[in-house]
Amino acid sequence: FHSAQATIDGIEEAHMIRKGQLSEENIPAYKQFMALAG
Repeated sequence: FHSAQATIDGIEEAHMIRKGQLSEENIPAYKQFMALAG
């Protein structure tokens, strides 16, 4: 179930970025996601 959890985590992170819930507001959303995912 590791891959399922990783998928869910990624979706949750993407939603947080889209909603602006992360502190790095001056960084584009895709860069925030790549920083978290990579």
